[in-house]
Amino acid sequence: MKDREVRPEESGLIEGRNAVREALRAGTAIDKLYAARGGTDYTLSRMIAQAKEQGVVVVEADRRKLDAMSVTHSHQGVIAVAAAKEYASLDEILNAAAEKGEPPLVVVCDEISDPHNLGAIIRTAECAGAHGVIIPKRRSAGLTAVVEKTSAGAVRFLPVARVPNIPALLRELKERGLWIYGADAAGETTLYGTDLRGPAAIVIGSEGSGMSRLAREGCDFLLSIPMQGRISSLNASAAAAVLLYEAVRQRRAAAER
Repeated sequence: MKDREVRPEESGLIEGRNAVREALRAGTAIDKLYAARGGTDYTLSRMIAQAKEQGVVVVEADRRKLDAMSVTHSHQGVIAVAAAKEYASLDEILNAAAEKGEPPLVVVCDEISDPHNLGAIIRTAECAGAHGVIIPKRRSAGLTAVVEKTSAGAVRFLPVARVPNIPALLRELKERGLWIYGADAAGETTLYGTDLRGPAAIVIGSEGSGMSRLAREGCDFLLSIPMQGRISSLNASAAAAVLLYEAVRQRRAAAER
């Protein structure tokens, strides 16, 4: 059976100079813009400058990468990846907690590059009643069509913010009264001996190497999940689920007292 042809709108790609220019002009939410390396003509340079002004991450790519990404096969040296929705701000996430009269519960994703893992984390965070998810601008999956689909639509309900720098974010969260808990297989603090009832940010590291060194150093506590089997760790989305629902359990128990 012949594979069904994927339409550009299903892939979340906006291809070609006119289409990308119009998307930028219309204020369309764009996750990343890929531009041909060495493409220094005036039109492309102006488009890149406009994208950066709007906070879009711009990535230089060679023609082979653009050709591989392209659905239309007429990208003209530029492809934009549409975001499933506008990114939120940190203030919007913390205000959402304040409006509900709840201590903030935030998930910080430190370089989660797999869109399926990011989508699963967002879905779990929304189900657990977290107030938002925060990702870095670089070296991370964004709010693409794949993430939206994997989240089962949770991206429509849960604020997701994107920041330039995770260590700086963690410092700001501390200044704003949150405790920072990092998921770390080598952590000396066990999850079930930790109080997660207060204002909390849970940091989940990348699929391969875990948290970056600077993110790890920015945590108040490094939490380990008890492992009974022969495999020593869970994947990122599973670890996030375990930590989030321990926070849910503790908060519900406190509310019922």
